[in-house]
Amino acid sequence: MTYRSDMKFNIYGRRKLEVRRENDGWEVVRQPETVGAVDLFIPSVLETEDSATYLDDIYYEIAGTGYDNKLLS
Repeated sequence: MTYRSDMKFNIYGRRKLEVRRENDGWEVVRQPETVGAVDLFIPSVLETEDSATYLDDIYYEIAGTGYDNKLLS
């Protein structure tokens, strides 16, 4: 899987987030189809290829049967 510094994730079919590398940190942007605020901090030391695992660790409680944490782009 190829990771970029700007990625879109579908979090278990319940949230869609865009995660971007900005300067020395990460910026998280809620996609329009996601309801509610997204209050998420991603440590600046996190490597790009570890971002999906990090999001999985944070959001595992909202996982539904048959859904995965997917990198969209």
